[in-house]
Amino acid sequence: MFLSVILSGLRRWLRARETARQLNTLSDRELSDIGIARHDIAQVTRQGR
Repeated sequence: MFLSVILSGLRRWLRARETARQLNTLSDRELSDIGIARHDIAQVTRQGR
């Protein structure tokens, strides 16, 4: 059980990191089109929206 909690957290962190990496490749205009400001990327990826 303890290991599954750790692995689940690691998977969430890796997904958030990859999402942030992909969002950072977008232009400010593209981010605006999907309703995200560049300074909000970290928060958005942590919340999993």
